[in-house]
Amino acid sequence: MSVELPFAPVDAVIRRNAGSLRVSADAAEELARRIQAHGAALAVDAAERATAEDRKTLMAADFENSDGAASADGGTNAPVEKEALTLPVAPVDRIARLEIDDRYRVSMDARVALADLLESYADRVAAGGAILARHAGRRTITAEDIETYFAVLE
Repeated sequence: MSVELPFAPVDAVIRRNAGSLRVSADAAEELARRIQAHGAALAVDAAERATAEDRKTLMAADFENSDGAASADGGTNAPVEKEALTLPVAPVDRIARLEIDDRYRVSMDARVALADLLESYADRVAAGGAILARHAGRRTITAEDIETYFAVLE
């Protein structure tokens, strides 16, 4: 599976959570893969909600509380502006379409809502990766830290 999300914005998300730690390119690549898989799963759930309501367009409301965590706006549920996000919306749109039928459309508000959820998700994972790197006595967040974060959660 190719990764739709560019690594540079993912790297920026990790770095804002890393403090004084360095970030390996492999860590950004691993997190981008994980973001993509999570986003595709959220889109499948959103498509099921849309189908239950006899719609072919995924809306922002279909993604609300999809991952059980507060969004980047601190959980106020206020619409997030596309410009306020680090993750680009166009690749997020492609991620949303990876596992759903071509018959679905994804509204711009839904793309932004999904990008917001994925950015919050990435922040949580990056913060966890930073904790693991520090715990291991390293000065660099690696792909192993990202993988370990998920191994601990599963």
